[in-house]
Amino acid sequence: MTVLSNKREADYELAGGRVIGGEWGLEDGEQVPGAPAAPLAPATAEQAAPRTIGASVRAYVALTKPRVIELLLITTIPVMFLAAGGLPPLSTVLLTLAFGTMSAGAANAINCYIDRDIDAKMRRTRRRPLARHQVTPARALIFGVTLAALSTAGFLLAVNPVAAVGSLFAILFYVFVYSLLLKRRTSQNVVWGGIAGCMPVLIGWAAITGDLAWTPFVLFGVVFLWTPPHTWTLAMRYREDYAVAKVPMLPVVATERRVVTESLLYTYATVACSLLLWPVAGMGPVYAAVAVVLGTVFLAEGHRLLKAVRAGVTGVHLRPMRFFHLSNVYLALLFTAVAVDPILH
Repeated sequence: MTVLSNKREADYELAGGRVIGGEWGLEDGEQVPGAPAAPLAPATAEQAAPRTIGASVRAYVALTKPRVIELLLITTIPVMFLAAGGLPPLSTVLLTLAFGTMSAGAANAINCYIDRDIDAKMRRTRRRPLARHQVTPARALIFGVTLAALSTAGFLLAVNPVAAVGSLFAILFYVFVYSLLLKRRTSQNVVWGGIAGCMPVLIGWAAITGDLAWTPFVLFGVVFLWTPPHTWTLAMRYREDYAVAKVPMLPVVATERRVVTESLLYTYATVACSLLLWPVAGMGPVYAAVAVVLGTVFLAEGHRLLKAVRAGVTGVHLRPMRFFHLSNVYLALLFTAVAVDPILH
């Protein structure tokens, strides 16, 4: 990956750069801190409500946070290749992706309902449908619950019960444990709340095999350990947003040095877990080589951040978004290797 210069990174963000993972990426219409923006006047339900069918559809689709669902594609499909030892049945892949997208969309829509008050305060999220009164809270909640029921039933009837249980667990965990319990109470919110984002790995494996094994749990561990540094470096960029909303993300309540140090420790753990897949799953040389090279680059960027903060560099000059963008590339390429290796091995 070519490292972005300061100017190119800023241009990328202001152009609406898209990212992967968690609820923390830029979405359609969202703005970057420091970017010039016209103030958003408070909107009433009558003023902001979509006036066409197309606008209504776009508002409900936005509730599902489509950019966040990209993580589903990046982690689910490669694990299905690994579980099948090659090309998985196309019908199973399509059904799993369809119901998995509905499942993730359900959790995100209900999260929008829960977080509608803080979404309206944050520059990054204040254009979401509920914050702009494009959808009423009651309808958003009904929409999310309906998607949850349909996705669970779809997995149960068209895929298998293990995948259905995994999908339902992910929704309930994201809603009740992360959104309602952890997010506003602890700086460790994304550490444990990230479990919901790891579930597509287990669901993809179960969709092919009908059960679980150690291999998908190793990949579960990779995503689990990857999530904190990925999220915290983005939260460093949006620290003021989270502070205004009183969400205790680690960069809000801790020094930059502590955030960078803990992020680097999690990065080491991520790389170590990725290498553990080699003996556990009997991966071939393709995966091993990709994991080593990606891990080396990922760690080097983490050490760059630590060196900078030790030298007294602070704020935007630390360029935490460079680490964040690299973390997206790391996960995408690592899981690509997970899919390719069983075909070539």
